[in-house]
Amino acid sequence: MLIPLADVPRWYAERKPKDTIAVSHGADELTWEQLERNANRRARAFAAKGVKPGDFVAIGLPNSNAFYETTFAVWKCGATPTSLSWRLPRGEAAAVLEILQPALVVGGEAEWNAANRLPGDFVPDGFSDAPISGPVARYWKAMTSGGSTGRPKVILDHGPAVTDTAADQLLGITPGVSLLNPGPLYHNAPFILSHAGLFAGGRVTGMAKFDAEETLRLIEKHRVQWVNFVPTMMHRIWALPESVRKAYDVSSLNIVFHMAAPMPPWLKEKWIEWLGPERIWELYGGTERQGACVINGVEWMAHKGSVGKIGDTSRLRIIGEDGKDVPTGETGEIYFLPNDGAGSTYHYLGAEPKRRSDGWESLGDIGRLDAEGYLYLGDRLADMILRGGANIYPAEVEAAVSEHPDVRSCVVVGLPDAELGQRIHAIVELNEGTAVQAVADGMGAFLADRLSRYKHPESFEAVGASPRDDSGKVRRTLLRDERAGWLKEGRAFRVMPARPQAKAG
Repeated sequence: MLIPLADVPRWYAERKPKDTIAVSHGADELTWEQLERNANRRARAFAAKGVKPGDFVAIGLPNSNAFYETTFAVWKCGATPTSLSWRLPRGEAAAVLEILQPALVVGGEAEWNAANRLPGDFVPDGFSDAPISGPVARYWKAMTSGGSTGRPKVILDHGPAVTDTAADQLLGITPGVSLLNPGPLYHNAPFILSHAGLFAGGRVTGMAKFDAEETLRLIEKHRVQWVNFVPTMMHRIWALPESVRKAYDVSSLNIVFHMAAPMPPWLKEKWIEWLGPERIWELYGGTERQGACVINGVEWMAHKGSVGKIGDTSRLRIIGEDGKDVPTGETGEIYFLPNDGAGSTYHYLGAEPKRRSDGWESLGDIGRLDAEGYLYLGDRLADMILRGGANIYPAEVEAAVSEHPDVRSCVVVGLPDAELGQRIHAIVELNEGTAVQAVADGMGAFLADRLSRYKHPESFEAVGASPRDDSGKVRRTLLRDERAGWLKEGRAFRVMPARPQAKAG
């Protein structure tokens, strides 16, 4: 049955035993009835703050039960939620809020200077918890992303705020599923997938912060059937002592997805050996939903390195520099086109899509297809750094580092990292007489109000001349590959690590 997302908590509260848990974080648990009543109170509080149907509401809350109370409250207002990291520096937050123009910000930092805000610890006392009926939001979510220019954008999903309670949700999330969410809810995949678990009437076990052993403990305790990781999480779980990994019963797992960053083949093989190939799944695609590829471990063993075939809802092409399709096996830029046409799944606020005149769109990746239609990815054309599943655009980091009074010029590249996939390396030209270690040591404090901590460079290298040419352009791929080659060869080059606080994600 098709129902509004706003009605999901009431739907299951009326059909499940009264004490059935919908969502939990640690010892903090919410039954379906509590989720419904608390969301109704919040919705009335939001309406009293001016939220109307069709508005945007920015949510700056950590992973918590209150986060889900807030999203359902937003849908009950007929509005669209946008999830932001509650720790965004005021500069980044201001840029997003300028584009979004939300009617209300819930949580976040006081320094964001939002025009209309409720604090993160807000409690909707004095508001009725009676059922609410309102219009369905035209767009069910609006997620943020950086851009190749270093400017943020908002990706407005064209799916309305409704769900079919009689159908399986996406990616094998079945009715009544026990789902674990280890990822931050301001990222698109954890937001979508954990809510899909609730739309399916399942139990969502959330983690306030990822911890490898705690993940295994929760899988055993709640008989978790479905989980999505980024490869960094899988690396940290695999790095646990074997005795620790084997101490927990994870036999309940039916599906383990990974996405958002390249998976090292050796690590994927270890997980396939551990849990079996039929349980390990991978997805490649964008928040924009122009197209996606999915592959399970059985297929992957026959097509190692592939991210799968294009799904039924869209088409895929590999296009060369001449604008024509490349032959099978050759590399080019990956383009998607939804079956319902260009722009049918999303539109941007604050940016324009990379769209050809015939409607085909690119996410900026390159790849190749084999004879059976399986896709293999190459490097990102936009030089994006993928650190632990997070997309980091060098232009944004370079702009912030270059503000430092002792930095004359800066280029940022991603270098290989066994755990995170890539780490952020800054090549800097400094003022004469400036010591690179002094700059590295002080950069964490300097960037604290300019960039989220996971975007801070983790190492610095001083060069004698500008890494850019006279026109300000940079051959970033050359710089990156040169240094990656040096690391592979074990060749020494003078790199100064940043202070530990700059490494945090």
